[in-house]
Amino acid sequence: MLSTLSHYVFQLEYIYTYLIIGYVLLSWFPNARASFIGQLLGKIVEPYLSIFRRFIPPIGGMIDISPFIALVALNFIAYGIVFVLDFFL
Repeated sequence: MLSTLSHYVFQLEYIYTYLIIGYVLLSWFPNARASFIGQLLGKIVEPYLSIFRRFIPPIGGMIDISPFIALVALNFIAYGIVFVLDFFL
């Protein structure tokens, strides 16, 4: 049962990671975030990224490294959830 739960946790992490990467890549194209997909990704990803943007300012005023830190934190969160599930189940 644990392997099934951990599999689902890691699959959700995998999907959310690609959503974040897609949202970051949309910032490279003009007006891409104003499209339907950009707005949909924004509603899904922006609440999580905004937590990190409050504490991590852009480097040189232009390079935003908060998505990278958010991905690392997401990885730690997924492994933490699996560890807790392993401990209790």
